[in-house]
Amino acid sequence: MHTILGAGGPVANALTKELINHNETIRLVSRKPVNTTNDKVTWQKADLLNYDEVLSAVKGSTVIYLVAGLVYDKDIWRAQWPVIMQNVINVTRATGARLIFFDNVYMYGLVNGSMTEETPYKPNSVKGEIRAGIAEMLMNEVKAGNINATIARAPDFYGTDSTNSFIDMMVLSNYSKKQSAKWIGDPHCKHNFIYVPDAGKAMFLLGQNPDSDNQIWHLPTPPAITGKQFLAIAAGVYKVKPKYTRVNKVMLWMLGLFKKVVMGTVEMYYQYDHDYIFDSSKFEKAFNFKPTSYEDAITEMSETFYKS
Repeated sequence: MHTILGAGGPVANALTKELINHNETIRLVSRKPVNTTNDKVTWQKADLLNYDEVLSAVKGSTVIYLVAGLVYDKDIWRAQWPVIMQNVINVTRATGARLIFFDNVYMYGLVNGSMTEETPYKPNSVKGEIRAGIAEMLMNEVKAGNINATIARAPDFYGTDSTNSFIDMMVLSNYSKKQSAKWIGDPHCKHNFIYVPDAGKAMFLLGQNPDSDNQIWHLPTPPAITGKQFLAIAAGVYKVKPKYTRVNKVMLWMLGLFKKVVMGTVEMYYQYDHDYIFDSSKFEKAFNFKPTSYEDAITEMSETFYKS
């Protein structure tokens, strides 16, 4: 059985779809109900901060995926992420299941050059320090031989109707309505974005291959391009002019005064006014996986979530 902790989010949903397509037995775990009509899929309520509830939820699992997303607030992250990670480590050890943790790149901090699986942790944000801490907690257990666990790391994602993706909500949605896009940071800097369905497929592949355990993997992502290039591709798909408004750090901070989630983005602004180059060549070679191009992904989005 494959158990998804933190079900209901974009990547968790993409992973669930892959598992269903391959006829796997799935247990979805979250605090809020997740509707399903598939007889191979069940849902169980659990709070990841409660060890007993998590243990009950993962019983019988062969693979556990931790794909949880917390409210985008550093104080909540500081209080809750270490507890969640320790609970998940403990239940992984108790059940003997394999664990795959979906992670981001905040722990690397500002990197001059490409981010690879070997990039040292040098966070320059509170959220980055927290992510570095829980990643080290997990890999220390792996090094001690206590559990079999993998970190699956991804850059910013798009390809969903989730409000967590600025590409979806500020670029694709706007262009689909023939409106000007909004771009966070410097549009002349390079940045990668992973397509959510690719993230789901990659998580599935890691779950199917025990040989991939006990290491870090960067999930398959197209090469970094400038914001202006991304906007031009998106505008081309939607057949509009690549008009956009730049959102700078001061504007983000002012918006954050009224919306706490936006305020949480301010300390991460360094990712948008410097080059952000994510290298996923290790995964692509190991699994012979070609990431979906930006043009193909945006074309799919123009036919589904944000129709042109």
